[in-house]
Amino acid sequence: MTDASVAGRTPLRTVVIGASGYVGGRLVGELLAAGHEVVCVARTPGNLSGLPWFDAVEVVRGDVLDVTSLQAPFAGADAVYHLVHAMGDAADFADADRRGAANVRDAAATAGVGRIIYLGGLGPGRGPVVASGQSTRGG
Repeated sequence: MTDASVAGRTPLRTVVIGASGYVGGRLVGELLAAGHEVVCVARTPGNLSGLPWFDAVEVVRGDVLDVTSLQAPFAGADAVYHLVHAMGDAADFADADRRGAANVRDAAATAGVGRIIYLGGLGPGRGPVVASGQSTRGG
């Protein structure tokens, strides 16, 4: 990626949920390198403190299962990257995933966010979970 100001593009205010994960941690660095402003939303903000870009981002405590915690970080955002792969000890992963995605959608709509980029997750220890909530593998 190239710096947004060099490429003639307007830098975006982006929100990344799931920055402590493999994809999110790399995405944040790329967004910063492209000249974008990055806000990271994390259930446990301290988990981000050792990452190389930590001092270059705004870190806000939030949880996709708590829609009110998403309101402040989404305010003024151009895009939200929803990259959450695990939601703690959620007994029903598929239901928690749907509720989290709906909360991100609703908070983004309220804040006037123009774009949501969603990366789904895998079910806990069972293989991928498809839209119906059924595992793609037997067992």
